[in-house]
Amino acid sequence: MDARQAARLLKGVRAAALAGDRPPAAPRPEIAESWRRMLACGVHPDRDARSRLLSAAETEERRQVSPLREVLPVLREGLLPALDESLHIMVVADADGRLLWREGHASILRKADRLGFAVGADWTEAVVGTNGVGTTLVARRPIQVFSAEHFVSTHHDWTCAGAPVCDPRDGRLLGVVDVSGPLATMHPATLAWVGAVARLAERELRVRHLESLERLRSVAAPLLARLAGRAVAVDPHGWTAAVTGLAPADRIPLPKGLGPGHVWLPQLGDCVAEPLPGGWLLRITESGPASTAASRVVLDLSRAGSWTVTVYGAAGSWSQELSPRHAELLFLLAESPRGRSAAELSGELFGDPTRTVTVRAELSRVRRRLAGVLTHRPYRFADDVEVELIRPERPGDLLPHSTAPAVIRARQDVAGPWGPPRGRSGDVIP
Repeated sequence: MDARQAARLLKGVRAAALAGDRPPAAPRPEIAESWRRMLACGVHPDRDARSRLLSAAETEERRQVSPLREVLPVLREGLLPALDESLHIMVVADADGRLLWREGHASILRKADRLGFAVGADWTEAVVGTNGVGTTLVARRPIQVFSAEHFVSTHHDWTCAGAPVCDPRDGRLLGVVDVSGPLATMHPATLAWVGAVARLAERELRVRHLESLERLRSVAAPLLARLAGRAVAVDPHGWTAAVTGLAPADRIPLPKGLGPGHVWLPQLGDCVAEPLPGGWLLRITESGPASTAASRVVLDLSRAGSWTVTVYGAAGSWSQELSPRHAELLFLLAESPRGRSAAELSGELFGDPTRTVTVRAELSRVRRRLAGVLTHRPYRFADDVEVELIRPERPGDLLPHSTAPAVIRARQDVAGPWGPPRGRSGDVIP
């Protein structure tokens, strides 16, 4: 039968299910399960419920921390070229069902706006009923919802196909990619198409994970070569990058909120955890707690365009080059031993204390690289870490790219924190 005949049949099936009568045909099992959930939680079958939209700042903050941001190019490349011609739109939602990105045919986007299918909206089943986003989040497998399979009647002019995207490192559900459009544009192959693109996105995440393990291995290998005992380098999810003195395991389960210092792990026993860029060095010890992780940090801003941070710990040291933004942030924190709030850093960086979303996102990235070295509430270097700041010979050469008000003041304030002119400088911040 054609799409309109199928829609009429499904409306009869839905009406019978709501009335408790024998339906003219059985709904698909995943749809029947969803309808039962909707009836149990009291979703109104004919009332168009709307959630409060996230603000622009809230949406941007979710975008910045979502791993789906990394695979947007894959999703766009796989889906967008065909969407204009097929009168569809692509929607990407996080694991909470919040729509974070939406692209596609302009006229369909306008129709979606009238339905409340907008960026920042909550499209979980409990809010809008059976749909390609919320039902996929529950089922954790690709789901197509056609016309009156939507529990809420105002959605019956739409068809949608959603597929989950999971983190290949730990299986965690990251969100859903969905393709939606008017009823007449439905094609049986849409679900397979969306599912295939979602698998490509997961493959991209897997490739990025392997690349991050290789970077961690390049840092950890020299440290492990100098250790006499048993040790393993793992990423934040416990995946092994390098080992010495013991048989390698693919993954070591880590406790939530692992920090530097002594820790007991079921697979290894007593260990000392030390931060590495992008992971942890776990040194197995037989003598109980040992002295911990990073004890000294050198922030070298003396060479324009080549800024580094070097971390010294019990197992040795490692260095990492800094991006211009991260160099600015670490300079501001090194100048503020007692710490700064996101609003204070936003004012010092942009001259605008309201740009906290950007500051938090950037600090989240740099803290992943400097686990145990930086802390928050307020943002600062850890209390037991000695920080040495190496400035350029000439004050005016400090982070020359930067337009941050605090950096500009530091360049100009020769008689203040810089003291009298001198050569290569090293200020130790207690």
